[in-house]
Amino acid sequence: MGHDQEKTTEAFSSSTSAPNPKKKPKRNKYAFACAMLASMNSILSGYDVAVVSGAVVFLKDDLKINDTQIEILAGIINLYSLIGALAAGRTSDWLGRRYTMVFAAAIFFAGALLMGLAPNYAVLMLGRFVAGIGVGYALMIAPVYTAELAPASSRGFLASFPEVFINFGVLLGYVSNFAFAKLPEHLSWRMMFLAGAVPPVFLAAAVLAMPESPRWLVMQGRLAEAKTVLARTSDSPDEAELRLADIKEAAGIPDVCDDDDVVPVPIKRNRGEGVWRELLVSPTPAVRRVLVAAIGLQFFQQASGIDSVVLYSPRVFEKAGLKGKDQLLGATVAVGFAKTSCILVATFLLDRVGRRPLLLSSAGGMVVSLVMLASGLRVIDRRPDEKVAWAVALCIGTVLSFVGSFSIGLGPIAWVYSSEIFPTRLRAQGASLGTATNRVMSGVITMTFISLYKAITISGSFYLYAGIATAGWVFFYAFLPETRGRRLEDMGELFGNGGEEKGEEVELPKN
Repeated sequence: MGHDQEKTTEAFSSSTSAPNPKKKPKRNKYAFACAMLASMNSILSGYDVAVVSGAVVFLKDDLKINDTQIEILAGIINLYSLIGALAAGRTSDWLGRRYTMVFAAAIFFAGALLMGLAPNYAVLMLGRFVAGIGVGYALMIAPVYTAELAPASSRGFLASFPEVFINFGVLLGYVSNFAFAKLPEHLSWRMMFLAGAVPPVFLAAAVLAMPESPRWLVMQGRLAEAKTVLARTSDSPDEAELRLADIKEAAGIPDVCDDDDVVPVPIKRNRGEGVWRELLVSPTPAVRRVLVAAIGLQFFQQASGIDSVVLYSPRVFEKAGLKGKDQLLGATVAVGFAKTSCILVATFLLDRVGRRPLLLSSAGGMVVSLVMLASGLRVIDRRPDEKVAWAVALCIGTVLSFVGSFSIGLGPIAWVYSSEIFPTRLRAQGASLGTATNRVMSGVITMTFISLYKAITISGSFYLYAGIATAGWVFFYAFLPETRGRRLEDMGELFGNGGEEKGEEVELPKN
């Protein structure tokens, strides 16, 4: 690297590591629009996960299914999405980030039709299988694409969009439950599922108008295209040049290559082959720590019980004393509003406050909310013959504070953080491992919740989740460094052995 570029790097590093509010660049509108479009796939993820919470109220009687079948129907989509999450990393390295999003939209469309037109429980489960694969694809690809496209100054803001739209999808699922609840029983749940087939058509068309990820383009040796995308998505021409130079270095492309060239790249590398070995078989210490950080963060995001509250909120409110389908579904819509409003607040704080303060505050709020919710439910369980108004109010309030605490920190940060800490060549498939962990835990939690609360009471279940959330807070505090303002190619300094103390670049795989 030449002397001029070293000065540029130093200036850029100092500006990103300690942002000055007075000199903060204007929001890049093109990057903003691309992040919005990419993240809209996540609406479908949230919708498919949440809509079943109200649909089961009607299909239970229509299809004559029991609690065990409901538990499997609600939670199995998360295990099915494991397949999509694991496949998405390799698919996006092969086809590109953009066409992977189009593929995810097509899967969502097919899944929604199968579920809405299902004549029996078996076909309904097939539809959940197809939709689950789409959920896995969307959860992995949207944060990765956005993190790779966004400038460092607004990466947290833009990379949190997928979680914003997941929450918006959850809210739409609840609203759909409420809107179609008045239809005849055999039609209401079908319309809830079929409504999910409309957005994928428009999303697939919109995604085709977006540019490809500049980092994926560099991995293919398509430097001229990458240069064009970076020029439009960076805060300044100097930053665009620096980002391109850093990506080329991380991809193992010599700096002497003309940026207007198409550079031949080995097929194995540009298709992401050999990445699993570098991640799981022979990782460097830095990569191992990155992998543990991503997997641990995604594990605790789900193991703390968020999906049990989202999927089974009508049951939780019923246990708390609410009666009637309208009351239960109305309270569930309030949960959706709480999640969505808090995630909107989080998007503006990620690049101002930082990941760690938000994450620790979020996890602390979740612990307090879970303990209070469990305590309120315990009081109600012990007084079955009387309505304890204060305990009912406490349960409703703490459900809202729990989902709000989750959405203002742990919800978006798990996806932002996991998508930005892996080195370029390992990012897609590394992020897919984190997503797979997230989906496995979500499936385990949602498929065992009814059985769990029958075994140890519903209050005992939430005390258990509070204990897990506490362990998560300790993990976040001890293991996760701050990444705010860091360039993606600089993450090795945070996760290498002694990299921070020595102020030198640590070794991460580049080829």
